[in-house]
Amino acid sequence: MVTIDSLRREDRTSAPGWRSIVRWLRRRLPTGLYARSLLIIIIPMVLLQSVVAAVFMERHWQMVTERLSLAVTRDIAAIIEIIETYPQNSDYSEIIRIARDQLSLQISIEPDGDLPPPRVKPFFSILDGILSDEITDEIHRPFWIDTVGNSNLVEIRIKLDNKILRVLTKRSQTYASNTHIFIVWMVGTSLVLIGISILFLRGQIRPILTLARAAESFGKGQKPDNFYPRGADEVRRAGLAFILMRERIERQIEQRTAMLSGVSHDLRTILTRFKLQLALAGDNPDLHGLNDDVNDMQTMLEAYMAFARGEVEEDVGQLKLSEIFAKLESDFALHGKKFNYSIEGDDDISVRPNAFMRLVTNLASNARRYADSLDIEAKHNAKWLTVIFDDDGPGIPEKNREDVFKPFFRLDTARNLDASGTGLGLAIARDIARSHGGNVTLSDSPLGGLRATIRIPA
Repeated sequence: MVTIDSLRREDRTSAPGWRSIVRWLRRRLPTGLYARSLLIIIIPMVLLQSVVAAVFMERHWQMVTERLSLAVTRDIAAIIEIIETYPQNSDYSEIIRIARDQLSLQISIEPDGDLPPPRVKPFFSILDGILSDEITDEIHRPFWIDTVGNSNLVEIRIKLDNKILRVLTKRSQTYASNTHIFIVWMVGTSLVLIGISILFLRGQIRPILTLARAAESFGKGQKPDNFYPRGADEVRRAGLAFILMRERIERQIEQRTAMLSGVSHDLRTILTRFKLQLALAGDNPDLHGLNDDVNDMQTMLEAYMAFARGEVEEDVGQLKLSEIFAKLESDFALHGKKFNYSIEGDDDISVRPNAFMRLVTNLASNARRYADSLDIEAKHNAKWLTVIFDDDGPGIPEKNREDVFKPFFRLDTARNLDASGTGLGLAIARDIARSHGGNVTLSDSPLGGLRATIRIPA
């Protein structure tokens, strides 16, 4: 008895199989819009033509071949009837002439003998089967056929009472030989239509790719040149929305930068007066603490301004990884720390030089402050630039690795906290990496400390 629960169990057992098939198809099918659009056009066209070709082969081709084979078989049956009914010349010249002129058949009548052994039928030949069936139904005599020997002729031998009738006929008289014309026209037309579709699709996909490149460039902090909406109405609206969004973001950044520049100017003016008054007060031991506080305020102000500004106004330029690491190596040597680096791939990179230099310096200085050695491994390929920092310091607990990227976040024993720290070092580093379209992540280092990984598009 079939119950609802049993049907549900069957659905649950069969569902994983379907899901695995769907996953397999997803892995095999292309992911690009251009390739998928072509498949949407080509697959229905191929299926339709396959069905049409199958129906045509089943109905038209077979039917025409049957009609032609039947006609030839009846002509042969008529010739046999004439030979056996009416007296003929000793050389059968008259019946040979009639067959040649009226029926387009080349016949010869040979003395009594045996038929050749049956030939192996071609696997894909439809003519052998149909012609054999028609001869069996119409003539009812032993026969032998050869449809392979000469591609343009079909040989038929019929055993009569005391003689062998040998017939040669053109293949086109027994077989629908012009069927390939239909296939050629169908395939040729399909190729033309696919070519036209490819041209139209390229024209429709190109604006989408241009929009994607413009958005990617803007995400990296670059200004896309000569971008304007084009293509279909939907793509134009998306392009216009991107331009308006970019203008709003740039306007907001400009306003923020202008406001912060004004605030920075006012605060620096006050700090300058503090420094001047402290300088006029002379070398007073009681004022040393105040001098340190003023210097700390100056450092903190510069850090806040740099973080808020985000280096977005800098243009993209060329920079050599080896030059950056050479400077870091000298800095580590001055502090008596170990430093090693390796570069895999191209040494030249396209980044915002000052921002990227600050990104690498922040992470390296953080490691120098809390570790004894630092290993840097840079991998630069066609798609990504990956820089890995491994140190042997105390590290950061896993639960706090995302929190340390928050502005002004501090831990009691945090790596980014020192006498003049602002809690912005890692926040600035991630902000710079993301402005390049990448990111900075933290994990455990094989050296026992912290691993910091920079990954940005090349």
